[in-house]
Amino acid sequence: MFQCFPQSVLADPDLQVRGYLASIKHFEAADVLAACQRFIQGQVPDHNRAFCPSSAQLCHEVRTQQSVRLIKAKRSLTVVK
Repeated sequence: MFQCFPQSVLADPDLQVRGYLASIKHFEAADVLAACQRFIQGQVPDHNRAFCPSSAQLCHEVRTQQSVRLIKAKRSLTVVK
């Protein structure tokens, strides 16, 4: 995401990555990837597309993508039965 959004001159990329990792460490990689793609594609509502998301914004979107994935999985199990 750092290549897709401008960084503040004062921003420390290492600290930002650590914040991201701390906020998403308990999620599945597929959910994290889906959330990152939505940010990069400008599909996350209320996100200022001029800047990288905060760790809290990323975590919220990852949680949203996790919910979407779990709902789809539940629906596919229901259809199969």
